[in-house]
Order: sequence, then C-alpha cells, then structure tokens
Amino acid sequence: MTSVEVPYSIAAALPSLSVMDITNDVSREVADADVTHGIAYLHAESELSLVRVQERETGFFEDLESLLERVVPSSLGSRERLLAFLLGPRSEQVPFADGSLCLGQWQRILLFSLDAQHRPDWSLTLLG
Repeated sequence: MTSVEVPYSIAAALPSLSVMDITNDVSREVADADVTHGIAYLHAESELSLVRVQERETGFFEDLESLLERVVPSSLGSRERLLAFLLGPRSEQVPFADGSLCLGQWQRILLFSLDAQHRPDWSLTLLG
C-alpha cells in the first residue's frame, strides 16, 4: 500500500481525507490466486471509505476539491458522511485476465478514507 500525496489545498479543505494506492497489493493477490480470468471485487470496510479506479494525478484532486466545496460546503458539521454518500458505493469491480488486472495505462486503484482514523481496511473477492 502506498500513501498518495494529496495537494495541500484539498488537504486543508478535507483534513480527514487520506488516499492509499492499493493497486500493487491487489495485483499481487490476483497474480497469486488460483483463478486467472474474472472480476476482482474490491470493497472498503469502513463506512467512511471507498475504492475507486482513477488516474493518480494532481488535476483530479483539484477538480475533486472544487466539486466537493460547491456541493457540500466545508461549514457543514456532518460533511464527511455527506461526502461519502455523494461519492457513491464503497466498492469497485476490476476485470483481470491471465492473472493481471485489466487497467488503463495510468489507472490506479485508490482507497479514499474520509475518516480521521485513516483505516486502510479493504477486502477482495475474486470471481472467475
């Protein structure tokens, strides 16, 4: 698991946000599995966490900050719960073939946590 550096502006706007790149961990699990073709179902265990396939680049975080501030102003007390709700389900599905994830060249599997405790808990189910 690799911690992702979040731009200062979004870290200030969302101090409880942490982002972990779990792509390499998931790739190892898929490569070591008995199943060579199928779908990897990833699920964030914490109710304030979610998994997303996304390019890992600064522009994405800047756009995310802008969107979240417009939709859920930082002045709201229950902001993390509302953000988790708006960002969608906590899970993601990624196909794999020949024991390798089928991701685009720049795509990574990111675990977003809106919880101040930064729980890196996720589960993986392989279906093939």
